[in-house]
Amino acid sequence: MQTTIDLTDRGVRLEASAVSQRAGEHQLLHGISLAIEPGELVAVVGGSGAGKTTLLETMAGLRRPSAGQVTYDGRAAGLAPGDIGFVPQDDIIHRGLPLRRTLRYAARLRLPATTPPAELDRIVDETLADLELSSRRDVVVGALSGGQRKRASIAVELLTRPRIFFLDEPTSGLDPATSAEVLSVLRRLTDRGVTVVLTTHDPADVDACDRVVFLAPGGHLAFAGSPADARRYFEVTDLAQVYRQLARESTPECWAERFETLETGDAAVAVPAPSATADAALRPEHRLGVLGQAAVLTRRNADVLLRSRLTVAVLIGSPVLVISMMAVLFRPGGFERSSPGSLGPVQTIFWVAFAGFFFGLTYGLLQIVGELSVFRRERLAGLSVVAYLTSKIAVLLPILAAVNAAMLVVLRGLDRLPAASLRTYALLLVTLLVESLCALSLGLLTSAAVADAAQATLALPMLCFPQVLFAGAVVPVAEMAAPGRVISTGMANRWAFEALGRGLDVGVGHPPALTSYADAFTGSALTGCLVLALMGAAFTLAAVRVLDIRTRRR
Repeated sequence: MQTTIDLTDRGVRLEASAVSQRAGEHQLLHGISLAIEPGELVAVVGGSGAGKTTLLETMAGLRRPSAGQVTYDGRAAGLAPGDIGFVPQDDIIHRGLPLRRTLRYAARLRLPATTPPAELDRIVDETLADLELSSRRDVVVGALSGGQRKRASIAVELLTRPRIFFLDEPTSGLDPATSAEVLSVLRRLTDRGVTVVLTTHDPADVDACDRVVFLAPGGHLAFAGSPADARRYFEVTDLAQVYRQLARESTPECWAERFETLETGDAAVAVPAPSATADAALRPEHRLGVLGQAAVLTRRNADVLLRSRLTVAVLIGSPVLVISMMAVLFRPGGFERSSPGSLGPVQTIFWVAFAGFFFGLTYGLLQIVGELSVFRRERLAGLSVVAYLTSKIAVLLPILAAVNAAMLVVLRGLDRLPAASLRTYALLLVTLLVESLCALSLGLLTSAAVADAAQATLALPMLCFPQVLFAGAVVPVAEMAAPGRVISTGMANRWAFEALGRGLDVGVGHPPALTSYADAFTGSALTGCLVLALMGAAFTLAAVRVLDIRTRRR
């Protein structure tokens, strides 16, 4: 195969000097020193818990060393984001989009903002050709084979022409033929001068590499050198035997001390002092600003959403089901023909308000957790957290507006809501939309905080149940115990419920049964909208903070 991409920059010489890494009371890496030359293919291996991924992330600059330092070409300041490629174990591309389309979105986010569309397309097409994926360009990523998906993740990182490439277990879960295919891609990169470092459990991968770094349990450096030297050093014919030696023979500290005494160039690394002009030497990165990123992400989010039949079914089916249930639950003319003891108007308004909350919450709960690995890598490439969350809200805002408007139109058309002016219904729609956005922000915050989709699903009833009990419809706020009244002030559904009641003048000329709700339905409906807006802003800021903490460089 003929290479189509020219890399003008040579590979990077990486040096780690006495690098240690701690997590709380646990020491993950112990004073590791090694050097990796430009254009080398290096495997980091060891048993589970040996610190392979920790060392890889530290060398890639994703983690700050607790002690020691990592330099690139003698500079401690690091490289520009586009000079470093990092492929984690998880896929870093959306599975619901065609391959070329998802690469084009990635290119628009990662390449300089001044890149013309034609040049961007050329880079994407050449990257596909370079990784032998041109024939799969229009295939949805989720339909690609395991090896093709791994190459697709590599393609995302290759768009910026990185000088050094890190991969966390790129062959994990692949069959031997597919593993060889991935390693062949990595070898072609090193042939062009790119420095490649990967972690692996498979001894077969090691023989395809120029050098191997063995870690003993607990993050101790046991050996660094060629695979042939490793066989001689450990006195084995099969490198799989090294795993057993490191786990059973001697202690991790002894392995590290033994290697330190070995008179090789790998035993210690002399790291030059950081250059005072290191930052000036970095390649300039004129990436998209926050607004530009938000615009690209909004288009991508809409694309992903519309291509997912399940997501579209949920977005449409959920409000259809809720509105249908409300239509059969409440009788026509309930506002006009209420008996003296009837609470029909109160219940109708409450469930309309809760529906607005439910729509926003359910739309937001799964927005982030399912693609956190994608965003984490894009964040390291310069993507803004604010742009990311803004794009989520921008896509869902018109959908929530349409859903809430449809609910009001249907319920009014079926005489479940009273006759009122267009201005009144516009106020009701604004109230519901602000509540839905508040709930959407709460959903995004939860989605950013949980570990997986199962936790997000479990959070749904936990977040909804208090909104029912403390909204002031089941038990009026005035009749709640003191702690209940305090809790109710933090319930979005309470403020929407009261604002809707005030907008429809429910407390005026209605049965004595509504006397308990007099305080709730007295005042301006805009008060509730203002409180909801402030709550939504607080949830959004909290989501930004949580997402920033979970995806920033550690």
